[in-house]
Amino acid sequence: MSTKKSMLETPKKMVSQALNKTKSTLQSANSYALNTTEEVVSEGIIVAEQWQTVANKALKGSLSLAATQQDIVFDALTGMKKHIILSKKRFTKLIA
Repeated sequence: MSTKKSMLETPKKMVSQALNKTKSTLQSANSYALNTTEEVVSEGIIVAEQWQTVANKALKGSLSLAATQQDIVFDALTGMKKHIILSKKRFTKLIA
């Protein structure tokens, strides 16, 4: 019987060693994936904050630019209105 016992012990030991090695390898892979994911998410948050700052500046700049353009348009329309009124007066003097 001692031969049977020794024959069974060797495969059990090999299976146990293989399982232990597999567990340690999987733990290593899991921790690498976790660390990599944390780095990617952290970098993504940092980049998103930077782009948010850039977008905020762009919006503020575009709003001031739009206000300036609106003022230019209204000034031009006021000038055209004055010119049309003056032209109407001249035209009525010529015809009347």
